[in-house]
Amino acid sequence: MMIEDDDFEPQPPRRPLFRRKRLLIPLGLLVAILAIFLALRTSDTDREAMIAKYGGPNAVFAAGPAGQRIHYRDQGKRGGPAIILLHGSNSSLHTWEPLVQRLGADYRIVTLDLPGHGLTGGTPDKDYSADGMAAAVDVVAAKLGLDRFILGGNSMGGWVAWRYALARPGRVDALLLLDASGMPPRRGEKAPESNVGFRILKYPFGRWLATQITPRALVEQSLRGSVEKQTIVDGAMIDRYWELLRFPGNREATVLRARMDREPAMAARVGEIKAPTLILFGDKDRIINPSGAQTFGERMRGSEVVLLKNIGHLPMDEDPDATAAAIADFLKRRLVAPPPVEPETR
Repeated sequence: MMIEDDDFEPQPPRRPLFRRKRLLIPLGLLVAILAIFLALRTSDTDREAMIAKYGGPNAVFAAGPAGQRIHYRDQGKRGGPAIILLHGSNSSLHTWEPLVQRLGADYRIVTLDLPGHGLTGGTPDKDYSADGMAAAVDVVAAKLGLDRFILGGNSMGGWVAWRYALARPGRVDALLLLDASGMPPRRGEKAPESNVGFRILKYPFGRWLATQITPRALVEQSLRGSVEKQTIVDGAMIDRYWELLRFPGNREATVLRARMDREPAMAARVGEIKAPTLILFGDKDRIINPSGAQTFGERMRGSEVVLLKNIGHLPMDEDPDATAAAIADFLKRRLVAPPPVEPETR
């Protein structure tokens, strides 16, 4: 039986349905990604709540000429030699409390939250360079009437400390560099392992993401990657780092610092520093190669190097007894008191 072509009904074209699927699938994926992003996004912490929790009712701030509001603590023996201590990247002045407890009977100890950190938060000028950090030190020193002092720092704070000593040599009676940054790797040496937080900041997308999503688990992982003694990392420590990192302006400051020129050529000038210098490193530091202590020591004539065994990047937290003992011994032997001020003659 023959069937004529006219007996067939024309079939509707299928291309529009195919096109709709091509549009709906990526749209669905985009919606899913957006939903995940919104679910994971972490907001800034509340400024006043953080000041109440981590500063207490007696929290004090020093106002700077560029609109800074620098959080600081002035503790220890008021008549003793003054030590100003500077914390590392994404840390806060709280990291020095173990040393305050051990050295405060003999020294006046001033700690501060550097710009873009702790309860200081982001600063109006957004200057997180060595000069910007040094300006914060000057603001606090002026508030307390300190013209000369011992200056110490850990990691980034150590970098700020030796840069400060170069720029203002007349103000630094002695220098304490605890796992300080700023020295180049030695010939043939690999870059340090670092921690997950710093590795993320190496990439543009990672830097943007760091301003939006800050999981507590990531902060914990970064902390544990920074220390050798894992027992010091507890819930309160993780919460403090996590909540203060999200203090208004601090995450933006972290990203700006990651993109900043650290002026590596300045490392060649550390030999100009004449202040007695203690270089103290943990021999298991995974953030800065412990060999950096040797490089500092070679370049700074008359400096002393101490390596603490089985200690990571935060010696003041990991072994505060040994750290305080090394500092006290060094200062007792090497600190030269400034000459007395001659009375005016009439």
